Amino acid sequence: MTGSTDLPKVISITSLDKEDRSLFPKGFFDLYEVLSYRNAAQILASSCPDEFRELTETLMAFCIAPDDIIIGGGNKSKIAKGVEALFHPLGWRETRVTADLLINRITYTDPSKRGKSAPKQIEQYKVDAFVDGHKIDFVKNRVAFDMEWNSKDQTFDRDLYALRSFYDCNIIAAGVLLTRSAGLVPAFNELHSRSEKEMSKSKFGASTTWMGKLTYRIEAGRGGGCPILALGFKPSLIANFEQWKATNPIRRAAPKLDIEDTEGDEETDD
Repeated sequence: MTGSTDLPKVISITSLDKEDRSLFPKGFFDLYEVLSYRNAAQILASSCPDEFRELTETLMAFCIAPDDIIIGGGNKSKIAKGVEALFHPLGWRETRVTADLLINRITYTDPSKRGKSAPKQIEQYKVDAFVDGHKIDFVKNRVAFDMEWNSKDQTFDRDLYALRSFYDCNIIAAGVLLTRSAGLVPAFNELHSRSEKEMSKSKFGASTTWMGKLTYRIEAGRGGGCPILALGFKPSLIANFEQWKATNPIRRAAPKLDIEDTEGDEETDD
């Protein structure tokens, strides 16, 4: 009698939580794509209610001007500066964590002795910069919040490592990452085709920071055990967009932006 060749049933698991809109201000999901991992939204709402309320309500007041997307801003866009202008006055500060590791090696010198009084020799070792995380843009008490509008998608690896470092050191209860939702692609196509100044397609292509480039990294465990709330800008955040389109006729063909959310599309920095 031959053994069974049946393969075991494969059960898919995910760290993505069930959506709970009751934790957020009314209308928040109209402006942002919201994905909570490892109970991040629940943890923030229950453990850090003041900071979570301040963060979500402040984001409700944020908007993007069409020209801010078209013009860009070099190393720091007007969009990033706009977020800073909202959160800095509230006490959210750029922060990093560093730590050395001190190791005690304890050798018991008399095998015949037991207990606390047993003679022993202690040697100490130190590992410098055992924790040396990257900066996080906005930290207040036990909540860390970072935004990536238009960076190379590898920036997410840095951000997730930083959040993981903060969490492993018990500095934060959860982290929040804000980036662009894939739903912005039609809006970017409209802006490109109607703007007087031609937008650079490379700034909004497959290797830049989009929600899909973040979420598969979280699912792959690159944030460790840190609970992470992933937020994505939606087109509804673009202020007076319909009015802008009415006063800006189509000038050129829209680009075909490709933002496939697969790891194979990653590119390395030059």
